[in-house]
Amino acid sequence: MASTRPATPRSPDHDPAPPRGELALGIGWVQATSLNVANMVGVGPFITIPLFVAAMGGPQALVGWIAAAVLVLCDGLVWSELGAALPGSGGTYHFLRQIYGRYRGGRLIAFLFIWQFLISGTLELASGYIGGTNYLAYALPNLKTTLGDWGIPRGLSVCAALAALVVSLSLCRHIRSLAWLAVLLCAGTLITLLTVIIAGLANFNTSLLEFPPDAFRLDQAFFKGLGGAMLIAIYDYFGYYNVCHLGDEVIEPEKTIPRAVMLSVVVVAALYLTMNLAIIAVVPWREAMKSENIAADFMETLFGRKVAVGFTAMILWTTVASTFVMTLGYSRILYAAARSGDFFRVFAYLQPVGRYPLIAILTLGVLTAVFCFFPLDTVIYAAVVVRIFVQFIGQIFGLHLLRKTRPDVALPFRMWFYPLPSLMALAGWLFVALEQLQYMLAALAVLASGAVVFPLWQRFAGGQSSTDDRPTP
Repeated sequence: MASTRPATPRSPDHDPAPPRGELALGIGWVQATSLNVANMVGVGPFITIPLFVAAMGGPQALVGWIAAAVLVLCDGLVWSELGAALPGSGGTYHFLRQIYGRYRGGRLIAFLFIWQFLISGTLELASGYIGGTNYLAYALPNLKTTLGDWGIPRGLSVCAALAALVVSLSLCRHIRSLAWLAVLLCAGTLITLLTVIIAGLANFNTSLLEFPPDAFRLDQAFFKGLGGAMLIAIYDYFGYYNVCHLGDEVIEPEKTIPRAVMLSVVVVAALYLTMNLAIIAVVPWREAMKSENIAADFMETLFGRKVAVGFTAMILWTTVASTFVMTLGYSRILYAAARSGDFFRVFAYLQPVGRYPLIAILTLGVLTAVFCFFPLDTVIYAAVVVRIFVQFIGQIFGLHLLRKTRPDVALPFRMWFYPLPSLMALAGWLFVALEQLQYMLAALAVLASGAVVFPLWQRFAGGQSSTDDRPTP
């Protein structure tokens, strides 16, 4: 819906994003949607189905997929409105800086987002590499033993860490080639997903979808399981906002961003639900709960081990595609924050020839490599919960504040049925966080540590803001 607000240009004093054109442009809606889909699909559903089914103890966990889809659709409208109104590199960082930067403490909010993002973003990346190496171990069953014989302890974790570093180095190139490479990688991920769906539907066994007793009894155990299932499903949906991280490189962001966000959510939600049904209608859910390579076990059940081993190549392709796209988008967050003076300045360095944020990319690669040595379930749960408070909830409040206090900002896209979707998203995020108390406390500890580092960074690192931190009269 077109905005009735005047399209008054934003004052440079309140626009810390890099001028459009400093980073190479050229991402249209096809590439933007591909970037989102490649990020969303990734290896996630191929490594989380066992955790997902176990969360509720049966196929009733599919309720969690549906609930999570509703949540991310509502939250996608928040991203769409903010991305269309405030396009710029950095995604959430850029939004928070634009909205809260006019108020005392606004810089702290922006800093805390980047601080927690260094943890949550690299945890998310690490989960993909960990899951990918599990499939590699399936294809090469002697790999772990061989690495041990070579004197490499925790060899699979070392493989995951090395892969993180290699993918990061591959991103050190011009954005134009990366955008079209994302389309190619996305095509590979969709082929992988559709292969599983078609094979599963062709061999669909409804008798395997039998629910355990009292599966839908609405007691405390049900809602705790629902919260866990939703958290895992949300992790798999992550990436529907990836194009917002590249706002300065998007053609007509006021149209492209909302279209890419909403289209990618709808497409991937339908694919995920269908794929989950297809898998647990072939592999009994009690066996699926214990699997470390559910997609390979699925293909082996239908076609034998040789085909399953061949299929792992497609899984590994999907792993590379998702982590490639995620690292690309996440590096722009660090770059944007550093360029505007809200984070360590070294991250603002652009490689002179390719114009890519070299230090940001390499830092993400190193931190991701470190987290590859953690357990998969811990990495997934922490990746979601750590970012809820500042990123998702902070954006929701920020959108309402933007509408009420910034008549100078045009809104070329407006949330449908405002404010209902944003309130539903807020309730969903709080439900998921409160059902994971251990990780919620860890998330608050990360934010507390950032609050301690912030004044030290301001004092000793010479942090300077491109905006005025005084409250706006």
